[in-house]
Amino acid sequence: VGDKVMVLARSGLWQEVVNVPASQTFPMPEGMSFEEAAALLVNYITAYMILFDFGNLRPNQSVLIHMAAGGVGTAAIQLCKTVENVTIFGTASASKHESLKESGVAHPIDYRTMDYAEEVRKISPKGVDIVLDPLGGSDTSKAFNLLKPMGKLITYGVANLLTGQKKNLMAMAKTWWNQFSINALQLLHHNKAVCGYHLGYMDEEFELVGGVVAKLINLYTQGKIKPKIDSVWPFDQVADAMRQMQEKKNVGKVILVPEAPKEESKKEEN
Repeated sequence: VGDKVMVLARSGLWQEVVNVPASQTFPMPEGMSFEEAAALLVNYITAYMILFDFGNLRPNQSVLIHMAAGGVGTAAIQLCKTVENVTIFGTASASKHESLKESGVAHPIDYRTMDYAEEVRKISPKGVDIVLDPLGGSDTSKAFNLLKPMGKLITYGVANLLTGQKKNLMAMAKTWWNQFSINALQLLHHNKAVCGYHLGYMDEEFELVGGVVAKLINLYTQGKIKPKIDSVWPFDQVADAMRQMQEKKNVGKVILVPEAPKEESKKEEN
């Protein structure tokens, strides 16, 4: 009672009072802000398990990170930097490239004006060792083709379904039609791996997830990772917060808080 904790829950957190099982709570390390705690678990667990448990990331390898300025993207970049000599390719709109370079992305690619697969091949003709795929649809096929032998594609979302504020049935149909499909026999000839990841279905894996959280807290206390907060919004501005993401303006995590941040805390941040 009275401990400051981080919380994992599949849904229902956009409210002032929340009930969650104790097994889905983790003590916050010393010096961590509540905003950082809100930005840590989902993004960093996802990025960590994709890169290390599925991806088996090792020194001197290369990684392609889509939506590199988003929550999982920024987490993945920081985690890649904990391994020696990892080359990071990251897709994002041009306005975010300077920020990505500062954070450790060797090759930012503007997916809006360039074919990112071509750009990767120009620099690394054989492709990359790991692709993080939150896009789905035809982009998963492009990702698979970009893998080097023994490369790993980890798909963890279908952002191509989301094209704006309202459901776009054409976009959904197109993404579904173009969804990547491969059978076990075909995999034999390619010497590549395809993995699927969804943290929401790890509800019962307390030990597995708890072990990852312990490693992340250790990295945080060593100063090797630090959640990047794009902006903080009170509940009554939730529509503006959502628009910030839909218009792809955010660099890092968009955070909701029950009430507007006090003026004093704003001054401290500045």
